[in-house]
Amino acid sequence: MVDVETGGFNAATDALLEIAAVLIDLDEQGVLRRGATHCYHVKPFEGSHIEPAALQINGIDPYHPLRPALPEHDALQRVFREIRHAIKNHGCRRAILVGHNAAFDLGFVNAAVRRTDIKRNPFHPFSCFDTATLAGAALGQTVLARAVQVAGLDWDRSNAHSARYDAERTADLFCLVCNRLRASFTEAQARAETLGWVSAAA
Repeated sequence: MVDVETGGFNAATDALLEIAAVLIDLDEQGVLRRGATHCYHVKPFEGSHIEPAALQINGIDPYHPLRPALPEHDALQRVFREIRHAIKNHGCRRAILVGHNAAFDLGFVNAAVRRTDIKRNPFHPFSCFDTATLAGAALGQTVLARAVQVAGLDWDRSNAHSARYDAERTADLFCLVCNRLRASFTEAQARAETLGWVSAAA
């Protein structure tokens, strides 16, 4: 689960200011739960553009002297290290980025990877799971704050638009909706085994 806070909408030119990644755990009963959160403030890259309107929304002061910001490369490497550990622990080959309007977050992550020349990006380059679509289908709401509340979860407006809070609420929403679909998933998994697409032990 990833959320980014940025200086605008253009991943190629606008600054990445904050990134949070929340790991998703799967228990022995097949229930998804929110795991550890890894969040970092990010220094605007040299020559980056920052829209004042974006800062009004996310409340970030990019140049505050007490802001513990890391260069893009360092922030991404720290996040990616934790994700690679999770990939290994779960026996997977690649991570899929999950986010609310996930294409936005994936676009900024991929742009930062290109700028910093990071070679080992754990995320699939274009596939992602979008909780806005998921919530729209399951709950009739696509706005994160509304989807969280109609799902019966708490929403603290004062903490919204920080990468950590939004990522954690999105993770809770994702787990809740997916857990409600568990019976459907189990049925489909059994069919996939019958069709020979996956082994019974998968």
